Amino acid sequence: MNPNDPTLRSWVSVAPDSDFPIQNLPLGIFSGPAAGDGPRVGVAIGEQVLDCARLFDHGYLAGLPFTREDLAAPSLNRLLAHGKAGTRSLRHRLSELLRADHAELRDTPAHHDALVPQRSVRMHLPVEIGDYTDFYSSEDHARNVGMMFRDPANALLPNWKHLPVGYHGRASSIVVSGTPIQRPVGQTRPNPDAPPTFGPSRLLDFELEMAFVTYPGKALGQQITTAEADEYIAGLALFNDWSARDVQAWEYVPLGPFLAKNFASTLSPWIVLLDALEPFRVAGPEQDPPVLPYLVTPPMGHYDIPLEVAIAPEGGPEHVVSRSNFKYLYWNMRQQLAHHTVGGCNIRGGDLLASGTISGPTPDSFGSMLELSWRGTGPLPFPDGSERKFIEDGDTVILRGAAQGPGYRIGFGECSGKVLPSGNSAASPR
Repeated sequence: MNPNDPTLRSWVSVAPDSDFPIQNLPLGIFSGPAAGDGPRVGVAIGEQVLDCARLFDHGYLAGLPFTREDLAAPSLNRLLAHGKAGTRSLRHRLSELLRADHAELRDTPAHHDALVPQRSVRMHLPVEIGDYTDFYSSEDHARNVGMMFRDPANALLPNWKHLPVGYHGRASSIVVSGTPIQRPVGQTRPNPDAPPTFGPSRLLDFELEMAFVTYPGKALGQQITTAEADEYIAGLALFNDWSARDVQAWEYVPLGPFLAKNFASTLSPWIVLLDALEPFRVAGPEQDPPVLPYLVTPPMGHYDIPLEVAIAPEGGPEHVVSRSNFKYLYWNMRQQLAHHTVGGCNIRGGDLLASGTISGPTPDSFGSMLELSWRGTGPLPFPDGSERKFIEDGDTVILRGAAQGPGYRIGFGECSGKVLPSGNSAASPR
């Protein structure tokens, strides 16, 4: 049976608005609930986590290519090493076991210990990220930034419509959703006629992004083509690439952002497999001028995934500040991966490639505070009477996303982080 069949239902209770119906079955790493229950592979179904190592122990995964060590590992990397055929076989088997009309696990209550309430576990970073690349693939975002900081009549740089612009980021500071974020410090130059100053960033921002995780790629020197890319893209997660705009403005010439980006990025804990998103493929925008042959992509290369960003002030209710969509990107994942490898760069299992800020065509769909407040000139009003130009201490930024199917939704959970005051003693007054 097709795991994407919209008529499928599970014997596990799943609310109609759940991010995790039987058609999803995303992969993650969890620990608990008991002390000594170390990090291991889990799959989300409704409000439960299905413990894959426990399923293996009960004999339900016999015939699949995995060892117990693959499923009891503290990251998904061992699982991803089996490639798309491996994760696809696991998703098909779990879909079978969880179907309402399939009795094998349903009617064996002694083995229901493989189901653990999500509220009782701790989620971890799902992959051990070897390398991280961030792209700049939203035309609306790139145009907005160009209009703010350059000639509005020539907002896009000459290369932008010819290649997916990107840079190599810092993998060590990527954290799982729920991890607090300390306000970064650095040099800024608020007055162009005065020397730079040092201290906490005053223009801290979020960036609404999605990121994809890779299977092991080809050997060094070989390219992954757009036609092959699906075989190397495991799945997607939500991603907040926090940015210190004032630090970035001073440091980025000529090599790009450094301290403005390397202090933290937040990743949601569940990896939604690319197969689960197949029903939501849509055509992307017409690319004009035509791209070079190696960037020509198969049709329907984008995905219709509505996204939103909410900000919750400390002690106050959350307020949605942006509603965007993954389909707004100009450059899609296949083009990003093909461009990344066209010069022979090798991709490893568990590498993370992020989309860049996802902005839409209207002001309420912009994917950063830089755009939403238009560089601070138009503060956003909040229900409590406050306003925001950028992110303040105590604010929690929450990213959500879900593709809507007939009677179900494929969601990603939350990607959230609370901003704490700077803890860097070098930034304290002397």
